[in-house]
Amino acid sequence: MTEKLHQAFNAIREEAEARRNAFRESPVPKIHIGMATCGIASGALETKSAFEEALAERNMEAKIHTVGCFGHCYAEPVVIIDHPESGFPPIFYHEVTPGKARMLTKLFLEEGDPRFEHVYGATEMNEMIPSVMEFPRFNQEKRVVMEKCGRVDPEDIYDYVAEGGYAALVKTLGLTREEIVREVQASGLRGRGGAGFPTGKKWELARQARGDRIVICNADEGDPGAYMDRTLLESNPHQVLEGMMICAYAAGARKATVYVRAEYPLAVKIVKKAIRQAGELGLLGKGILSSDFDLEIDVFQGSGAFVCGEETALIRSIEGHRGMPRFRPPYPVEKGLLGLPTITNNVKTLASVPAIIEKGADWFRSIGTENSPGTAIFSVVGDVIHAGLVEIPMGVSLRTLIFDICGGIPNKKGFKAVQIGGPSGGCLPADFLDTPIDFDSLTEAGAMMGSGGMVVMDEDTCVVDVSRYFLDFTQKESCGKCTFCRIGTFHLLTILERITKGEAREDDLEQLEYLSKDIKDGSLCGLGKTAPNPVLTSLRYFRDEYEAHVREQRCPGMMCRPLTAFFIDLDKCARGCDICGGCCPVDAVFSTKNRKKAIDQNICVKCGECLVACPPDYSAVRKVSPPNLAPTIDRPEK
Repeated sequence: MTEKLHQAFNAIREEAEARRNAFRESPVPKIHIGMATCGIASGALETKSAFEEALAERNMEAKIHTVGCFGHCYAEPVVIIDHPESGFPPIFYHEVTPGKARMLTKLFLEEGDPRFEHVYGATEMNEMIPSVMEFPRFNQEKRVVMEKCGRVDPEDIYDYVAEGGYAALVKTLGLTREEIVREVQASGLRGRGGAGFPTGKKWELARQARGDRIVICNADEGDPGAYMDRTLLESNPHQVLEGMMICAYAAGARKATVYVRAEYPLAVKIVKKAIRQAGELGLLGKGILSSDFDLEIDVFQGSGAFVCGEETALIRSIEGHRGMPRFRPPYPVEKGLLGLPTITNNVKTLASVPAIIEKGADWFRSIGTENSPGTAIFSVVGDVIHAGLVEIPMGVSLRTLIFDICGGIPNKKGFKAVQIGGPSGGCLPADFLDTPIDFDSLTEAGAMMGSGGMVVMDEDTCVVDVSRYFLDFTQKESCGKCTFCRIGTFHLLTILERITKGEAREDDLEQLEYLSKDIKDGSLCGLGKTAPNPVLTSLRYFRDEYEAHVREQRCPGMMCRPLTAFFIDLDKCARGCDICGGCCPVDAVFSTKNRKKAIDQNICVKCGECLVACPPDYSAVRKVSPPNLAPTIDRPEK
């Protein structure tokens, strides 16, 4: 069987390598364009069309290679141009608009001028152009799961095979199921969906259970600001599928499902195509690569319920019921989908498996920390210069990630806090910037690893309003099964809304703490147990801000509208300038007797448009909290 296995795969690999070599050896320029959702949202489709039109107009030949996300979402649309005849290495361009695409076609592809002012860096060492690998955003990452993202065309299986894809599956089929499970257990891989449960142990429990096993890839990613799973499915779906195949083989499963939310149409399309391509090459279906291993993978589109990220709710959803968690035990590995033993793993967990099998457990353990081996992927968003996806070794500090890798806080503002672990995570202040990023350290600090969402906040952020925002999300996403979660989060949200509106009561802070602890203790699933985390951590580390809202009717971050007012500094206001008045949606801005502007506090809706519109040369519009500090100027009668 081993000989037939290698013969079947070698035929696929030879075809893949022949295609790759033909592409690389072609003397024409190659244009690699990032076409994941972040790239498309930034205009990558228009950029691609601009390249095609410019090449046609100039009667030039070039190969356009569409790839997934590089992780550098702040730089989209991202384009790498490999122009063999120019003498330059492949060059990384950022923010390539259609106009810039036409310019590069003319000046670089046709005339040989790379336009250094638009270059982000080179992908190889060069005296004239710095290598992007020298920049902190690149050289401090450790890519295991995202290694091929931005390098392969996610809609071409041969691209993945040529980069070493499916070699781990071939190795797996030559080993026993027990050997695969032992290797994953030895690697120390923990679930990347948030709970951090040992992956190998889950596989072993399912393997020991009776009945047909089922594997589920949990891609129901619903955290605000999180898009790691979506990007992996859009950029390198075959690595996820390969991880599913290895998992299914180890557990003895013959059926598997990718559970992905319907709000990810591009990911759904690409995964379905990847499954079809794998089947056509004999990597899925009956007798995979002439072995006795059979596996069918299908795609189930969820309706977008955040609670379906919890595995028992997800299973109920697939079965056609409303997504609601159930009591455990029995655990899904004993009795899951359709009553059968079910392994549910996150996208990032499964995508980590091929590298473990191919390079070994010791290699994987050499990355990260003793109790949290491997890497972690975060979508870093908010008040940070280089927002995007980052893959780092476990154990790297929050300071290194936020300031060294992601460039720190924009506009020379100070760091205030980071919300880590999604809406159910914790809000950590600057005192915790040196905290290592791993499962245990973050939990000890009051946060959690979560699925990898990270929101960075600058000095102007109101943590009370941020807590209200996240609790509003989790309260709406509660399935309603638990009294503590359904009613408790509603009361928590009511108190927070009261505080941000300047209607707080003296005992509100005590009530927040009391309710939060009861909700954590009494809820059934992870949603309810972790929903109060933003409230508890922000109360713990930013209590002075809560007290300012409650006792002084003041918002230190000046984000809560009812506790904030806008006014115009007459000493800085320019006579005759009507910019602020022209942008006011309610005509609250009026002219004083000396032709300067003022704001009618009685009708101002506090939208802040006047603050944005006021020319920097004047900076006359000011923001103040509490509202009674704003000077009152009578509006002249018409």
